[in-house]
Amino acid sequence: MTTAKPPTGYKKGLLAEWRAAAYLRLRGYKILAKRYKTKGGEIDLVALRGNVLVFAEVKQRADYATGAEAIHARNQARVRHAAELYLQAYPQYADCDMRFDALIITPGRLVTHLEAAWM
Repeated sequence: MTTAKPPTGYKKGLLAEWRAAAYLRLRGYKILAKRYKTKGGEIDLVALRGNVLVFAEVKQRADYATGAEAIHARNQARVRHAAELYLQAYPQYADCDMRFDALIITPGRLVTHLEAAWM
């Protein structure tokens, strides 16, 4: 009899991003990209609602405080730089309002969505 292996960090991250994307879709966002990779870093989710383009960082942690702490200045700078590269690649979104959000996934709770988590 074989037992299922616990999910790896990578698989947990994919599941967290899937939950975050589903949460955003239910709130009227269109997901434009998942795990958008650039030389300067990665954006977990890029979403659009109306004229607002959202670059979202997703963190799955045991509790909210640990998740919020994981979005530190270096992480924010990486996402900001990747967002600049995204806009260069997709200039049709250049006139949109831009926002950096955080979505924190914790066990047994709904997604915590921090709009405009940083500038």
